Amino acid sequence: MAEQKRDYYEVLGVDKNASDDELKKAYRKLAKKYHPDANPDNKKEAEAKFKEVNEAYENLSDPQKRRMYDQFGHNGPQGFGGGNQGGYYSYSTSGFDGFDMGDLGDIFSSFFGGGFGGRTSSRQNNGPTKGADLRYNMEITFEESFLGVEKEIVINRDDTCDTCKGSGARPGSKVETCSMCGGSGQIKQMQTTILGQMQTTRTCPTCHGEGKVIKEPCDTCRGKGTVRKQARIKVKIPAGIDENQTVVLRGEGAPGTKGGPKGDLYITVHIKRHNVFTRQDYNVLCDVPITFTQATLGAELKIPMVDGTSVMFKIPEGTQTGTRFRIKGKGFKAVNRNYEGDLIFTVEIQTPKRLSKEQRELLVQLAKTMNEQPPVKKRGIFG
Repeated sequence: MAEQKRDYYEVLGVDKNASDDELKKAYRKLAKKYHPDANPDNKKEAEAKFKEVNEAYENLSDPQKRRMYDQFGHNGPQGFGGGNQGGYYSYSTSGFDGFDMGDLGDIFSSFFGGGFGGRTSSRQNNGPTKGADLRYNMEITFEESFLGVEKEIVINRDDTCDTCKGSGARPGSKVETCSMCGGSGQIKQMQTTILGQMQTTRTCPTCHGEGKVIKEPCDTCRGKGTVRKQARIKVKIPAGIDENQTVVLRGEGAPGTKGGPKGDLYITVHIKRHNVFTRQDYNVLCDVPITFTQATLGAELKIPMVDGTSVMFKIPEGTQTGTRFRIKGKGFKAVNRNYEGDLIFTVEIQTPKRLSKEQRELLVQLAKTMNEQPPVKKRGIFG
């Protein structure tokens, strides 16, 4: 026994006196709700409801069919609704039959990003296309980041085939225009629906959207127009570059298609840790050990620089451990602007662990002249 159909007005959730605008509004809302692509976890049930909504709208949106339905119901005098499978619309991922293009854009734009079935309505670009960008990670030393350096790297990338010069065709043969689509890469079809004629566009199955057909592929690249090659590239790293900064080499990426330019190569820099120096913004930081007497009497120190040179710097009497001193203009250069940071060093007083008898006596005498007293021993927390 055939399944009893639901009332069309009930399917759309409107009353029998609903206007055309109310019918269309209800239809759009339900079509969006039950579209199979919007219900991937319950696609079979959603498709059934989707067809039921379409059938109801088809029959109620047509004035003549609506009058017959209101008078005779589903089974009119001649088996109303039996044609066209009861008014059902067919669904497929490549398109829809029986829809107005404006309605489709309104109904599905929210979950298809403006296209139908996940596709946009814009024409496929068959012109020159820029090649893909490539990425490379380079490790350099702290000194190289400070001074700048030029290095040679080796990368594997697709490059234009030398045999066919990028055409993909065997030398002596030709790349022919696709006879199916006339070189456009797309095939247009006209469909007649209850709302009028609708033009649909799909990718040409013969040339797969390329617009060209290679009947005799190149033996080297097998029709691709590119081959995998090893390339040696010189890279100039500027002085002052910092961790994770990127150097861009224009035109060193993958080759373009149909005469398009090559992509770019992005080289991201990583800097090895130094055992003496660290970086803070554009400044260089380091610790400098000094003796007790240098801190007490003051001294002229030889401060090492990142570039291997040194600078003489005088510290004052009574310098305390942890005191910081700054040497202007001895830090990192700023890339692409006229600025240099400073070198900042922190002094650390080294207390001698072993003293000769003479040294000890001298320190004792010094302590007496300074009226130094030993610190008072504090009681512990346990008494």
